[in-house]
Amino acid sequence: MTPVTDSSRTLLRTCPLCEAVCGLEVTLDSADHITAIRGDQADPFSRGFLCPKGATLGHLDEDPDRLTAPMVRDRATDSWRAVSWDEAFGIIRERLPEITRAHGNQAVGLYLGNPNAHTVAGALYVPLLIRALATRNLYSASTADQMPKQVSSGLMFGDPLTVAVPDLDRTDYLLMLGANPLESNGSLCTAPDFPGRLKALKQRGGRFVVVDPRRTRTAKLADEHLFVRPGSDAYLLFGIVHTLFAENLTDVRVEVEGLDEVRAAAAEFTPETVAARTGVPAETVMRLARELAAAPTAAVYARIGTCTAEFGTLTQWLVDVINVLTGNLDSPGGAMFPTGAALGIVRSRPFRTGRWASRVRGLPEAMGEFPVATLADEISTPGDGQIRAMVTVAGNPVLSAPGSSRLDAAFADLEFMVSVDRYLNETTRHADVILPPPRIVQAPHYDFALLQFAVHNYARYSRPLVPLGDNLSEAEVIARLALAVSGQEPTPGLDPLTVVDEIVIAGTLHKAGMADRRTELLGENTTEQRIDMMLKLGPYGEWAGGTLNLQVLLDNPHGIDLGPLQPRLPGVLRTAGRKVELAPRQLLDDVARLRARLRAAAPEMVLVGRRQLRSNNSWLHNVAPLVGGSNRCTLHMHPDDVARFGIDGQVVVKSAAGTLTVPVEATEDIMPGVVSLPHGWGHSDSAQAVAREHAGVNANVLTDDSLVDAPSGNAVFNGVPVTLTPA
Repeated sequence: MTPVTDSSRTLLRTCPLCEAVCGLEVTLDSADHITAIRGDQADPFSRGFLCPKGATLGHLDEDPDRLTAPMVRDRATDSWRAVSWDEAFGIIRERLPEITRAHGNQAVGLYLGNPNAHTVAGALYVPLLIRALATRNLYSASTADQMPKQVSSGLMFGDPLTVAVPDLDRTDYLLMLGANPLESNGSLCTAPDFPGRLKALKQRGGRFVVVDPRRTRTAKLADEHLFVRPGSDAYLLFGIVHTLFAENLTDVRVEVEGLDEVRAAAAEFTPETVAARTGVPAETVMRLARELAAAPTAAVYARIGTCTAEFGTLTQWLVDVINVLTGNLDSPGGAMFPTGAALGIVRSRPFRTGRWASRVRGLPEAMGEFPVATLADEISTPGDGQIRAMVTVAGNPVLSAPGSSRLDAAFADLEFMVSVDRYLNETTRHADVILPPPRIVQAPHYDFALLQFAVHNYARYSRPLVPLGDNLSEAEVIARLALAVSGQEPTPGLDPLTVVDEIVIAGTLHKAGMADRRTELLGENTTEQRIDMMLKLGPYGEWAGGTLNLQVLLDNPHGIDLGPLQPRLPGVLRTAGRKVELAPRQLLDDVARLRARLRAAAPEMVLVGRRQLRSNNSWLHNVAPLVGGSNRCTLHMHPDDVARFGIDGQVVVKSAAGTLTVPVEATEDIMPGVVSLPHGWGHSDSAQAVAREHAGVNANVLTDDSLVDAPSGNAVFNGVPVTLTPA
């Protein structure tokens, strides 16, 4: 970055790169280039914390390989040319409606990537695109990540967005499974400076235990680390549940249905029985149960390592079962429900899955979408309803989805594809039209989704730091795309974005009985007016008896502390009986599948993933300061296994889905019988220069898209059976 000069100015915004929502001080020069980034010391939530990803936001913001104009591909020559926005939308307006007229709306699929959860456009305007496409072929990164947690929460609490998070700042005991927040910065648990919060837990005399097949950076910080066989977390948690019942250690403090059913389901999973499957001794299982029950406050938290396994939903269910049984659900220091400041969707009916099923494999929908593990099936299998065109928004499923080689081939056979993306990458290279969003600093920021999972109630809004100029905002791109896929042209003299916003505002205010208050909304544009409306109608809002509105956030650019988490039951429940459903039938039925696997022979070697501090899925590998060093695409393997297989340097890894050759890195930080490969790599043919130089291999060549967690449809990335031979 260039030096700070007298002509520089420093502005405030939230980092949009991960779930930690850290406040930043961004210094720009007179030409609007980022010259320096620091953590915002005055932010009451992040308190100046800054990770390597946030520190390099300027490199990402002005990446020389970033697309700055719409691109159109000539299929005959596989070459690209820059075009105007009108020409790009004109091509889409012509081609996509042709396909839907010939084959119906289900002939178009939509894939939404992880960054949509981090942008205002993703939260407010992508739903418009979904409605415009009117297809059930909706897919997202959720079924490669967190869907088990949302399904289990939906079945237990009636709403998949009602997710209990550990009250990190007040707990006395934290049991963490399959999570590595010192690398990931947290997930479905928004907690800036997660490392500092864990250190504070220990400093106040608390206890912190990590269960993971790898001795991660997080595990090394813990008071205790327990190796566990990948994919066996549900057995371990059932062993804890069994012990709590067997030793009369339960202390249920919330109203529940299904306590006896859970007791019966746990009867077979004794500590001795599950020890053989998990590798965790029976005595340790019983001790964990006793420690959780005896602690003044305690919380169990499990994340992506457990979600992306064969029994991900059962594992997430058992996490909250234990929180209930130990008296720690909805209790300070336990697992609690955050209160986001912006009005969200209020569910009127209890959550359920399987309202419709996928065409080829009959997999049930969850939260309105199908598992990404079956996307290749839906594209490549002929018949009525076959996907013939795709729209992707901020996603790279060719690297992030299971069985990625099949998906890569399937995308190549599509009749038409549109991508909203800042890069020409492994997925968007198949597109016919790419629509790039503007620079990061040209977008406003409010974390609608992530603040629903925050460990402390907080709100912060950031206006764009740099004017758009001639660019379209990401919201405008999505709004115009929604018109184009419907075959509609913008009405002359009317901004499509303003039209959409006015309809949403009018409908929301009418539903709230406040139609006459339209003129009271604040903001420089209709997007800000929507945010103001959501704040005013939210739990802290001035129209709900509080004081919060957009102007309050603008007057407090460092963010506002809205206080510690508060008990919210039974108010947040949307279950039929307004009680916690401790034993949902759908999950009890899946226990039979778990039981059947209990005595099955374990594979000799299995593969798990790996998070890296300076990596963010696949899209930070073109930032030079973040690649190299510890961000290496190597296979971690225990030295005993390296010697046993006679491996020297490189190894051939083979699974049911594919084969890779990869360098080996021997380390005692992984348990024997397990190998680990980071995800998001595999850039050998990339158009991005830095990423191509540090290509690595795509771990999802090895994952099998035929395997999913049954209740949620989530992909299985951990516990993949593999064979190893020296290269």
